[in-house]
Amino acid sequence: MLSIHRTRALTGAFAVTFAAAACSDAITAPPDTGTPHLAAIKFWEAGSSVAWNQTARELIAARAVASPIAQVRIMTYLSVAQYNAVVAAEDAKDAGNHASPAAAAAGASLIVLKSFFPLDAALLDARIAAQRSAMPLPGARKHDFAAGEVIGRAIGDLVVAYAASDNTNLTAPPPNPGGAGYWTGTNSIRGLYGARTFALTSGSQFRPGPPPAFGSAEFTAALAEIRAFSDGLTSDELALAQLWAPQGPAYLNGLAAEEIVRYRRNERDAARIFALANMAGFDVANACFDAKFAYYLIRPSQADPAIQLPVGLPNHPSYPSGHSCFTAAYGTVLAKTFPAEAQRYEAMVIEAGISRMYAGLHYRFDCEVGQQLGRDVANWVLGTAPAGHAAIPLD
Repeated sequence: MLSIHRTRALTGAFAVTFAAAACSDAITAPPDTGTPHLAAIKFWEAGSSVAWNQTARELIAARAVASPIAQVRIMTYLSVAQYNAVVAAEDAKDAGNHASPAAAAAGASLIVLKSFFPLDAALLDARIAAQRSAMPLPGARKHDFAAGEVIGRAIGDLVVAYAASDNTNLTAPPPNPGGAGYWTGTNSIRGLYGARTFALTSGSQFRPGPPPAFGSAEFTAALAEIRAFSDGLTSDELALAQLWAPQGPAYLNGLAAEEIVRYRRNERDAARIFALANMAGFDVANACFDAKFAYYLIRPSQADPAIQLPVGLPNHPSYPSGHSCFTAAYGTVLAKTFPAEAQRYEAMVIEAGISRMYAGLHYRFDCEVGQQLGRDVANWVLGTAPAGHAAIPLD
């Protein structure tokens, strides 16, 4: 199983690792300014949306944004702004001139990324200046960069205002009943519980049924399986647990970028794919924590303190697995968008899930239910997304 992940997902310019050492090796900051140095991007070859998503991922790594929730908020608002800006630019005409969709994506990206990374405003200004001066592809020379950038900046402002009112981290979870079988912690991580969703009618729309009852035969067997993994963990299993532990939405966004480039999708298609994948990740973060706080299930290592944890223990309930929710949501969008890759993405989802069992963090049913929740949410996002040449509504 390890080879599935390593041969495709950790190669190329799009891999992102969030361990501190990896961040310092991959992206260094000039000692006099503290500003991250970002790798050069070929805007006109890869596409503007791809390039600016790469910029976002590099900033996430450089600024050590390890929280999956923070990552998914950044990537979602960025890609929604890009897609809406591209659509608006394609619809705009002035005396026969066409606003550049690539420039619109750039203008929107600039505004959104400045809102999340204000310390990097100068770097982002330099990045869009470089794009303005870059030699465009022949088909893009008829497009007006300045007009597109103005459109994109206006869309970016709208999205930033929309993000500011999304209710993230403002809704208190229900009280933890406490007692045998319940997770013990302080609810310091709320995920996107109670936040405004993009497609779901509510965070509980696909809420799964309860986990096996604490102390039941099914629960006891599931706990024993994790204890057995812990007691006999092999070097390959340990490596898989450590490999997947830091991989969050920014990493999964990078996989989307790989497919967009490989399959040569145009600017509007690229922005739409990013938006749908990230919206699925955003909404599943809401749904996943809705379920976590509905059941407050005890973690395996809390139920059996002899279970060893080779990676850090997340500070929220066990059921369902957040990693499985995220990987299945992104994986489903990518599998449906790139059907030739569907088998590979399903293998990725399964691998990510079992890595959390090897890590002693989740029962098997945590992962299986999280995977199904991710698929359900992604399919809902795909089925309800605006069709044709329509923008993603901000209401």
